[in-house]
Amino acid sequence: MKKSLLSIAAGAFVLGAAEFVMMGILPQTAIAMNVSIPTAGHFISAYAIGVCVGVTMLVFGRKTSPKHLVLLFMALALVGNALSAAAPNAIVLVVARFVAGLPHGAFFGTGTVIAKALADKGREGKAVSVMVTGQTLANMLGVPAGTLLAEYLNWRLAFIILALGAGLTIVLTLAWMPLIAAVSDAGLAGQFRFLAKPGPWLVLGAVFVGNSGVFCWWSYVSPWLQKTGGYDSQLVPLLMMLAGFGMVVGGLAGGHLADRWLHSVTAAVGQTISAAGLLMVFLVPGNLATCALLTFWIAFGLFFINGPQMLLMAEAGKGGGELIGGATVQIAFNGGNAVGSLIGGMALNASGMNYHAVGLAGLPFTLAAVALLIIFALRFEGRSLQR
Repeated sequence: MKKSLLSIAAGAFVLGAAEFVMMGILPQTAIAMNVSIPTAGHFISAYAIGVCVGVTMLVFGRKTSPKHLVLLFMALALVGNALSAAAPNAIVLVVARFVAGLPHGAFFGTGTVIAKALADKGREGKAVSVMVTGQTLANMLGVPAGTLLAEYLNWRLAFIILALGAGLTIVLTLAWMPLIAAVSDAGLAGQFRFLAKPGPWLVLGAVFVGNSGVFCWWSYVSPWLQKTGGYDSQLVPLLMMLAGFGMVVGGLAGGHLADRWLHSVTAAVGQTISAAGLLMVFLVPGNLATCALLTFWIAFGLFFINGPQMLLMAEAGKGGGELIGGATVQIAFNGGNAVGSLIGGMALNASGMNYHAVGLAGLPFTLAAVALLIIFALRFEGRSLQR
């Protein structure tokens, strides 16, 4: 493996952990910031909103070398996570999480271009998977580690380590990544030309509503495991690791099947898996075994869709919109995260903190994602999204 790809994987690990670590430490941060669990969900939403806003950096940085863009993104990640670690109150933490989220979508859009440029001919997909592996390992290892730190030491240590990780990525990027030419400049409007067609919007809509549904539950997975499953808080890190393992396996399975099935059909299968899991969250009374199974199951479905949906949008962005094309998936993904967190919090408040309600709240969104992907498969699959 080329060392230059490892610097991209390191950045993906930092950003992947920064995105999801809050789910495992939500109870501790809520207590420290003197807010309720639903209100603490804003710490998740703030990051997701930062992801959406931060993609605008690609619009104005299209003539900049991808290497320099990565350095900028990781500097923002360093500042955002360091500020999160030092936040004295909820307002500052919301702002810090917003700053930490700014580089996320832009990084993955840029990282995809870098990975393809650095790859040997015929190994572009494998190179991109190295970057994605960094993100999935963050969920399998980084998020549980953050949860353990919050449980036994201090939740702020998780953000200190993420800030240090961002600094290390800057060093690795400077040392290992060659200077790569900027993508062809299609002009300001040319970057968005692919969004003038209906196909990409169906895919992005599916990403958005699908993640809205899953994050109604996932945003509150830590208290759900304790209140519904009966798990002691000390065991939650192990369940976070189980969820991360589900994401790794789901991502590999989805990518494998996407090479053999229609990409949109593969993604629809993943959304169906998530929908079935959310239905069970609502219907099943909950115990140690069922909650562990559902944690793995829904996490599996969440990342099963990642590969096929990225492939669909990568095709859409050809001709000057490569950076934006890859980043739009992250916008839709994190936009859905923000909405899902808010809706899940509303469901908890409306139900008197009944954690089964988050499953029912999320189910219609995941079913809508399945419908959008089926419509796309019937109308567009097998043809370029630009047609």
